[in-house]
Amino acid sequence: MKGEFHAPNLDAEFFPGHVTEDGKVVDLLFADFANGWFALDRLMLIRLLVTAIVVVFFLWAMRKPKLIPHGVQNIAEYALDFVRIHIAEDILGKKEGRRFLPILATIFFATLMMNLTTIIPGLNISPNARIGMPIIMAVAGYIAFIYAGAKRYGFFKYIKSSIVVPNIPPALHVLVIPIECFSTFILRPVTLALRLMANFLAGHLILVLLYSATNFFFWQFNGWTALSGVTILAAVAFTVYECIVIFLQAYIFALLVAVYIELSLHADSH
Repeated sequence: MKGEFHAPNLDAEFFPGHVTEDGKVVDLLFADFANGWFALDRLMLIRLLVTAIVVVFFLWAMRKPKLIPHGVQNIAEYALDFVRIHIAEDILGKKEGRRFLPILATIFFATLMMNLTTIIPGLNISPNARIGMPIIMAVAGYIAFIYAGAKRYGFFKYIKSSIVVPNIPPALHVLVIPIECFSTFILRPVTLALRLMANFLAGHLILVLLYSATNFFFWQFNGWTALSGVTILAAVAFTVYECIVIFLQAYIFALLVAVYIELSLHADSH
């Protein structure tokens, strides 16, 4: 059985903006408008689509809230209650949990829905597989936990409480303060962003390789066609695994932001 095999090419998704010999930019929309400041590639379009879906869903669900919810409102409240109970209040307590629920819910649902596109046919990739969106959500969490500490203690006292460990020999401060500063104010947002991106970049690459291998074995590699059955089963199994990762990474991201906020609120008990 013969067919045509197309090797996977990720350049347009991860390195958009290919310039042809005549100077025309391809793989981008609005590339010629305002010197490309508003250029959009496929991942940006997916981000905008997912953002619109999340906003429209919650606006629609809560357009006429009732005391006894039903239908779409019931689904929205159940989802919000999950974040409120199992992330916000579980880590921060009832008072602070409700206070920071908007930012935690926004991070959770944005991350979850943008993760979900990795297994949706026609989209087939998570916008979180490229570093831009994970950085934005990590920065949102970074601002939230710094705000929490600065609001409670004052900015400079919060910084001091976060990086100065009490009751240690003075000479050790020379070593400990830079470590605490790096760990608290640099490593936290960096690891948040990299963890999310790495999971979905790796997942996308594995799925591309498995489905491409199925294509190759089935159409091109005579005598090994049966092996395509193994690779397609592996691809389906990994897709099911990705469904778990989709939820788990959104949960971990929001949970860690809540933990960092909690640490900022109790920086004096360092």
